[in-house]
Amino acid sequence: MPTFAPEVVTAVLAHMNTDHAEDNLVIVRAFANADAAAANMSGLDADGGDWTVTVHGAERVVHIPWTIPVAERADIRRAVTLMYRSACARLGIEPRVP
Repeated sequence: MPTFAPEVVTAVLAHMNTDHAEDNLVIVRAFANADAAAANMSGLDADGGDWTVTVHGAERVVHIPWTIPVAERADIRRAVTLMYRSACARLGIEPRVP
């Protein structure tokens, strides 16, 4: 399984948790736990993303697999965007404008 350099992971996590904090929660509610009150992206690899999720006051980490192959940094953006749009469709909400 390909892994990403630590600086790539750090940059993606910072971007997701700063610029897309609400998107994290949408993704987690759609694909991991509908009762999630909070979610921060906490890791990623070629197989999927990890989110630290708060449900009923307790934290746990969930791993959500990508739906497309992810081998390079550019693939991460495509995978997260697709995941977010799929999550919106699943939850019946309108995606925000990118």
